[in-house]
Amino acid sequence: MPVPLYQAKAEFFRMLGHPVRIRVLELLQNGPMPVRDLLTAIEVEPSALSQQLAVLRRSGIVTATREGSTVVYELAGGDVADLMRAARRILTEMLAGQNELLAELREAEVAAQ
Repeated sequence: MPVPLYQAKAEFFRMLGHPVRIRVLELLQNGPMPVRDLLTAIEVEPSALSQQLAVLRRSGIVTATREGSTVVYELAGGDVADLMRAARRILTEMLAGQNELLAELREAEVAAQ
């Protein structure tokens, strides 16, 4: 029996649900990067990065190529970069709404004094 689309989407978003994976995807939006550069930018233990890269690789979101002794990662397609940009826009809108609410609360507090 095939997996319902909503369940497949939920599993996809769960797979993205780790800060290191998100940071890797953000960094790879700018183009392919060797593991050593990812390590420098993310500042996690090599084993932790390796584990998260493996999850992304198994899911098909990133690809890895070997250049001599260097492994270089890149996004498997432009849709992932689009998704990351959309997430940034959504978060920006959400936070702007929260800032407006906070300003209203502060104004109400000052008026009540």
